[in-house]
Order: sequence, then structure tokens, then C-alpha cells
Amino acid sequence: MARILLSHGYFLADDPKEQVIMKPYPPLGLLYLSAWLDKHGVGNEVFDATFSTKIQFKENLLAAPPRILALYVNLMTKIQLLELIKWVRNEPVLQNTLIVLGGPDVSNNTEPYLQHGADLLVLGEGEQTLLEIVQTTLLLHERFQPKAFQTIPGLALRWPDGSVFKTMTREKIRDLDTLPFPNRSKINLHQYLDAWKTRHGQSAVSLSTQRGCPYTCRWCSTAVYGQSYRRRSPQNVVDEIILLQKNYDFDLIWFVDDVFTISHKWLEAFHDELKARHVKVRFECITRADRLTEPVLGLLKSAGCFRVWIGAESGSQRILDAMDRRVDAKQVREMIQAARKTGIETGTFIMLGYPGETEADIVETLQHLKVSNPDLFTITVAYPITGTGLYEEVAREIHSELPWEKRSDRDLDFPRSYPRRYYDFAVRWVVNEVHWHKKRLSGRISVKLMAKIMLARLGMWWFRKIKFGGAG
Repeated sequence: MARILLSHGYFLADDPKEQVIMKPYPPLGLLYLSAWLDKHGVGNEVFDATFSTKIQFKENLLAAPPRILALYVNLMTKIQLLELIKWVRNEPVLQNTLIVLGGPDVSNNTEPYLQHGADLLVLGEGEQTLLEIVQTTLLLHERFQPKAFQTIPGLALRWPDGSVFKTMTREKIRDLDTLPFPNRSKINLHQYLDAWKTRHGQSAVSLSTQRGCPYTCRWCSTAVYGQSYRRRSPQNVVDEIILLQKNYDFDLIWFVDDVFTISHKWLEAFHDELKARHVKVRFECITRADRLTEPVLGLLKSAGCFRVWIGAESGSQRILDAMDRRVDAKQVREMIQAARKTGIETGTFIMLGYPGETEADIVETLQHLKVSNPDLFTITVAYPITGTGLYEEVAREIHSELPWEKRSDRDLDFPRSYPRRYYDFAVRWVVNEVHWHKKRLSGRISVKLMAKIMLARLGMWWFRKIKFGGAG
């Protein structure tokens, strides 16, 4: 029988930053695809690259050449997978392998991915599209006949003359309860649990309850699930939690949804379902301040939420409005404080270097973090993801020293208020100022932190001076 192989090409061993963080999560998207194929009688395998190596991946492909190699690609895996595809195309025993790519990056980069060796690109939700690709491929005698796929919705392909053709848009799955649970038996989930337990003292599993996001933040990509809101029933979600607890020993659940509390009605029903079935669970989730209230925080706490991440991005209302964030900075601070009073840990996300942001805005963001005082926060420098509003805003001025196949969107830059290096020092300044503030509140003083703050400010001053020739 023809071999169908699914993989993602992310190798933890090649990512020094993630090795330090050590919070790997299984490839849920691929496991959903695998389960969907199994449900329809299509045998398949998953090569989970996370704890493997490139050599092992290549050996796996050579030992049993797949008829279809379906790869999930994103900003983190693009370069690795393009190199792998090039290698596959040059291996004689793999010339009959059909290469299918899916994920958020392919929808807005169809032509270059096809030019670099992919046969088919799945645009949007992939379950039914991949199933139809498999069913069609198994009827073909040749490796690839473009016309055989032209009626399958949700695809991009190349005609023999090199032109790119996109089929009609695939209709999204409306009832998510029809999806089988992710096929976690296809991977070694214990490797993930052990990695978490060893590094953090507690293990975590990831779980998805919804698809799509109706919000319009200009820096955020909705390339796969779109600006929709579709959700599994609370009963279905609790069924999966019970199954996980039966088969695995873990300490907490990470809900990967973009806005977990978007529906208060759903949250209440989920809370009640957990209580009715006597299911106890600890979890963390992401949400927005405008979808939180004190009663909602109470529901989260009662359901088992120990940590909530509340999106902020900036403490400057001017920048939030430029992002089309549709949230009030003051409300973000109030909800972070309210969550902590409820007994829920808080985390928040910060982004520096957005178009038009000045040092005064960064100072506002620093003050925002000091006042709200979240338990955790992450901070990044803004970059334009292809296909987003931010990308379109700066598209004419985007530049990179690397060719497309050697870079990700993180390598793209655009004119900012200050030189790009300024923001590296600004990130250090904000991080160390917040840590200094926390230590001062607890009555401690750190000379080391003071030195780091001074060096960061010096770096900011220097690169601002380069920009303005000593002014500013």
C-alpha cells in the first residue's frame, strides 16, 4: 500500500533559544490531519521531527519512500523544509514522491513555494483537502498530473507552463465536533511530557477548542482558519480531556485558542460540564481584556485556570489604535490586576518597534508593565508577516539582505522611528527595568540589574544619535 507520511520539519536540537525555553508542544495540526485520514480509512504515518534529527528524517524517507509527503510549514520551519524538499527532488528513489505543503505561510507565498519544489499547496483548513489529494493521487500512475487536482477546493498548483493556478476556496468545517481527536498515538507524547517535567517540574499537553479569530489585529495572521469563530461543544472538549487523563500522566493543559473567553456562554457551559462530570484540571489560556470581567475570572478560576495570558502588545493607546487592537490600555491593566486578585497568575505580550512608535510610547509601555505588574511577560520586536495588515502597510519599504528561500518574515525590516538595533537595546531596557521594579517592591536591590539598565539606555541613546545626528 502506498505510504502517506506527515511531518513538520521542526528540529528542537537546531533551535538554541527553544532549548533554553524547553516548552515543546506536539504538532496538533498534523495530528488532526492524521486522525481525519484514519477516520476515512486512509492509513498514514507521522514523523515527528521535534526530538529527531535531519539525518534520521532522511533515512526514514529513503528506507520507505512515501507516495505522498505532506509537510506543515511556518516561519520557524520554512528554511529547513525548503532544504529538505531540494534534497528530496535530487534523490532518485524519491522521484515518485508527491510533496504537499500546508500551513500559514503557504497561502501568501504560493508562487515561491511551488517554484522551490512543492507539487501542491493546501490553502486554509487542511483535513478534507488532504483526504481528497490522497484519494486522487492513489488513482494516478504518474507522480503528478496537475489537471487531476484542478477540481479539489483549497489548492494551489503549477501548470506545465509554469503559471500558478488556485482552485476554488475550501468551505470551512462548520461543526468541529465532527473532527476526531488529534491522533496523539502517532507520536511519542511522553517525550514532550518528560521534557516539560525535567525542565519545569510539571508536564503539559496542548488542546484546541476553537478555530478562527474574528479580531483584526494588523500584525496577526489568520491565513489558515480565517476571521471566523467556530468552536467545539463543551461536552466534546471535556470528552477529550477525560481521554487524555486516562491515557497520559500530565499536570496541566495549555489551551492553544487565540481568545479562550471570547464566548462567556460557552465558558459557563464548559465550567458546568467539568463540574457535572467531576473532572479536575489545571490549565492556562490566552484571552483579551475586553473579553474578561470579574465574574468571568471567577469562572476561569473555578474551572481550573491557574494562569491567563492577556494580550496587550503596547501600553500606548496610540499604538494600540494603530494596530487596530480594539482594546483599551487601561482596561488591560485593570484585568491583569483583577486576575491576580482572583488568584490567577497573569502573563502578557509586548511588542516594540511598531510603525510610528516613539520612545515616549515605549516609556508608556514600561509604565504599563509596572502598574499592571503581570507575573510573566514576553517581549518581541515587531516584524511584518506576509499577508497581514502590517505587511501591506509597509510593503513598499520592506527590505532584507537575504533571498526568499534563506529568510523568514522575522528577517524582514522596514523604516522605523529609530534604527533596528535601537529596539534590541529597548527590549533589554524594558525587561531589566521591570525586573528592577519587582525587586524594589520586594525590598531588594540588584547592582547587576542597575548596570544592565544603564548599558541598555546607553545603547538606545547611541542608535538614536545615529538616527538624528545627535538630536532627540
